[in-house]
Amino acid sequence: MLSGCALPLPDKPVRPQPYDLGPALPVAASAAPSGPALALGGVESSAAIDGSNILYRLMYSDGGQQPRPYALARWTMSPPQLVSQRLREAFSATRPVVEPGAGLAAVEVRTDLDEFAQLFESPGASEGVVRLRVTAIAPAAKTGRLLGQRTFTVRKPAPTADAPGGVAALRAATDEAVAQIVAWVNALPAPR
Repeated sequence: MLSGCALPLPDKPVRPQPYDLGPALPVAASAAPSGPALALGGVESSAAIDGSNILYRLMYSDGGQQPRPYALARWTMSPPQLVSQRLREAFSATRPVVEPGAGLAAVEVRTDLDEFAQLFESPGASEGVVRLRVTAIAPAAKTGRLLGQRTFTVRKPAPTADAPGGVAALRAATDEAVAQIVAWVNALPAPR
């Protein structure tokens, strides 16, 4: 009857490792926001992406149809919030950034996050893929005139085939996508 007391106690539960996109991108010390104000809302996404799970897809197994979460890794914020933060930091380096609807900006940028996952082409080879659809409008125009819309897809190889490797690849892909978006929006013709 006492033999049941000799069983080892279970280990402490393992908590998921928290990840984010790292420190903000460096900005030149002499650079000061000089462009016209920009209205920037939060990034939108599907419910599958809008959570704390770090997702991966097995392209070699099921064609990537089923997003899978890492069991012991989580984002500190949802991917849409992480990307929103990166976009706001990057745009703020070139121009004032305000909330949509404030009536202070001639251009408003709306962003949808369509993909934010580590894709495995084989068990040992993966890449971080970020796909963002960006729409720029002139909110002060009578009909909210469309200035442009573009989809940005960036793929970066993961240094390792695990959650830390996926996070590193997604960080690099996000930073490149953000740089491309800022360059594209800043090159749009000024609304009239």
